[in-house]
Amino acid sequence: MGFLRFTRRLHGLHRTRTRSSAIVRNPYIQRRAFSDGNNGNDSLLPVLIVGAGPVGLVLSIILTKLGVKCAVMEKSSGFSKHPQAHFINNRSMEVFRKVNGLADEILEYQPPVDLWRKFVYCTSLTGPVLGSVDHMQPQDFDRIVSPVSVAHFSQYKLTKLLVKQLEDIGFHIRSDVSMNSNDCQLAEREILLGHECTSINATENGVTVTANITREGKHVEKKFQCNFVVGTDGAGSTVRNLLGIGMCGKRDLQKLISVHFMSQELGQYLIEEKPGMLFFVFNTEAIGVIVAHDLKEGEFVLQVPFYPPQQKFEDFSSTMCEKLIFKLVGRELADINVLDVKPWVMHAEVAEAFLACNNRIILAGDAAHRFPPAGGFGMNTGIQDAHNLAWKLASVLERIAPPSFLSTYETERKQIAVFNTELSVQNFKAAMEVPAALGLDPSIANSVHRTINGTFGSFLPSNLQRVVLDGIFSIGRLQLSDSLLNETNPIGSSRLSKLRQIFDQGKSLQLQFPAEDLGFRYSKGALVSEGDSSWTPQETPTGRRRDYVPSSDPGSRLPHMDIQLLSPLFSKDTFSTLDLVSGDKVEFLLIIAPVKESYQLARAAFKVAEEFKVAVKVCVMWREKASADDGFVGSEKTLLPWRNFVDVIGADWWELCGMTDRGAVLVRPDEHIAWRAKSEIDGDPFLVLRKVFCAILGI
Repeated sequence: MGFLRFTRRLHGLHRTRTRSSAIVRNPYIQRRAFSDGNNGNDSLLPVLIVGAGPVGLVLSIILTKLGVKCAVMEKSSGFSKHPQAHFINNRSMEVFRKVNGLADEILEYQPPVDLWRKFVYCTSLTGPVLGSVDHMQPQDFDRIVSPVSVAHFSQYKLTKLLVKQLEDIGFHIRSDVSMNSNDCQLAEREILLGHECTSINATENGVTVTANITREGKHVEKKFQCNFVVGTDGAGSTVRNLLGIGMCGKRDLQKLISVHFMSQELGQYLIEEKPGMLFFVFNTEAIGVIVAHDLKEGEFVLQVPFYPPQQKFEDFSSTMCEKLIFKLVGRELADINVLDVKPWVMHAEVAEAFLACNNRIILAGDAAHRFPPAGGFGMNTGIQDAHNLAWKLASVLERIAPPSFLSTYETERKQIAVFNTELSVQNFKAAMEVPAALGLDPSIANSVHRTINGTFGSFLPSNLQRVVLDGIFSIGRLQLSDSLLNETNPIGSSRLSKLRQIFDQGKSLQLQFPAEDLGFRYSKGALVSEGDSSWTPQETPTGRRRDYVPSSDPGSRLPHMDIQLLSPLFSKDTFSTLDLVSGDKVEFLLIIAPVKESYQLARAAFKVAEEFKVAVKVCVMWREKASADDGFVGSEKTLLPWRNFVDVIGADWWELCGMTDRGAVLVRPDEHIAWRAKSEIDGDPFLVLRKVFCAILGI
């Protein structure tokens, strides 16, 4: 928790030093939102979030930190206990660092890295290993490109931590909203469980959401009113469907069955013999992927292909699932406990629109995009949606920006969603390279299934269709027999050699994508693009790992560098450049060097900020340490009467950014660069920055 204490001290320092004429944030910002015109009703709850998954819960925490009143509505009567997503990438962990120390908690409670860094390919969990891939490289631990590492932490455990944080900041979990009237004034800081959204009606004055509540066998409708609705209600989003927003992309890539089970016996065996995160198992009796969510606890999820209507979901009873697991493990397990079985469909689609009804209704997370799980981009992209959206909603509600400003959310995030969809598809295709090398081309299996549905389905009874399908798949799995898949058999030897080549060349399923995780860049939106020939679009997704290259281009995430406070008192304490950006208010950050022209730019920034009623902090990036003997006073004398600034040491900062120290970088509240000057600016700095803020905020 050292980082959390430090940032509170860092940002608290500047809040107490703000000069008296500066803008003071109103803790009840909805009172001043939409106070003129017909933009909304100030008596309404500003934001209602529909869907209490990680994206909705993270959004509610960030909004609350920014001073925006909100509530959450969830159709289920409880929070999901199915593990689901489990990989948290660097960028999401960076977001979590500022969510009340959430990243520290995740790193504390996750399994040890050595127990999940590998993907293992084998004939059974207790049998021979065909190969393994270590997805953690030395640079993943040195924290050079990010102040925090990736994590392996089950979604339901993350949800528990998020709910606890919400309770700590005053949220109440309820399912007992009064039944006395049809209309209900929705209170802030509530999570309403068992409330299914059934209709949404938006007007120029707000949004009315109708929810269905079932209690004691009776269905009761309640109407809730708010200014904005954010749909974070998952891949089958009710909000999206009610709005009639379609999805674009590839549907029904694969149907699967997900089996959540426990076995400490299996977990202990794998810890001792072959620890890993994913186990791809191929043998003559069964094929499947087992996700080890926590080897110490013995918690797993089995994923197997599902081929309806010949196969029925009802066929996957606990007993049948146990038998299937034993085939994949290679032996029976005395302590196996099947907890849950769910069907699901893999899609690669992005919503046609992320906004509707004059920007009053917004989609985020899986409601806006649904990917193959390859690479873990689903939940992570959703977390970053929430991070992008929160400060923009706060800016509109604080009247820093007009309602049209929210269109930049769709402009920026849809671009990333489309890219991540294609990246996930390419990574999924890479995953299929392994069974194809073993003589099991998944596309053939899907073609066989389509043929049975299209040809035999017209005259064969369903039970015979099942027999035909199972028979063909059984014949296909003979490619995995010990007599064929060995080094002495020419065919088997060739296949094993090809398999090793796939692993060595990084052509199998990948876990980490640093270039895309940290290096994604908004090409347009709430930023000032440079409009020169130096801009290059993001490389086409290949499904292979690429290293992140820091960039200060507008739209990029602010590069991380360890820096120190500049002080006459010697200190070895360092912190990240990302920590300069406040997580508690809508505040822009201007980074300059201690040169005369840049100080003039900083003073102009403070004046523009006062005009636009937005907070700005200035970071003066020095190259060398200060000495008490030098009579050091830092930037105070130059920037007075403004005091919202910080002097830091970042010796190689401008080189990292590819700029001269005559330049400047303006950073948004979500840590993305809004504007930069590569070198000294021409003209009046006040007019230049006024134009910049007008462009960013859409004024």
